[in-house]
Amino acid sequence: MAEAYPTPLAGQRITASLLRSMQPQVVRKTSDTSRAATTTVTPDPHLQFDLVAGGVYVMDGWIKYDGPSAADLNIDWSVPSGTLGEWVGFGGGLSPMISFNASAVLVTDSQQSRGYTIRTESTDVAASRAFGTLGLTGVQLSVALYSTLRVGSVSGTYSLDWAQVTSDASPVTLYTDSWLRLQRIA
Repeated sequence: MAEAYPTPLAGQRITASLLRSMQPQVVRKTSDTSRAATTTVTPDPHLQFDLVAGGVYVMDGWIKYDGPSAADLNIDWSVPSGTLGEWVGFGGGLSPMISFNASAVLVTDSQQSRGYTIRTESTDVAASRAFGTLGLTGVQLSVALYSTLRVGSVSGTYSLDWAQVTSDASPVTLYTDSWLRLQRIA
């Protein structure tokens, strides 16, 4: 059976609050954020939600980023204590990025007609995953994000936390219009 939250009952009064609780929440980066010379993941100033104790949520989103190939991008999440679930990010593997050329030979740091290989591992909701950068000026990459969260008995903030994988003086940047969408389903 499909899950929905909340489930209106016959005769229930429809209020603005009830209607709002049925809608997905969306957060969007309204400015670029750059981080250099740090491997300490910290919450992105724009990509955060408040979670309700006992709630079950699904999340999807898209982030656009770039940075030096020596640094790469490390994505992590802050979740309330006791929160369970999984997330996946479909994005490029660590630098050097590997692709296949027309003769099915692996090529390093070179986009070919068949594109790059991507990461597809499922990861615990409170664990990090690293994604590659090309290190080419003006070439941005993206990660498509998906998650399921089951919040325990403690409410709190759910945030996308990030930093460089390897400290580098040149920044890794998450760009304006990256976004996350969160929908409570139970």
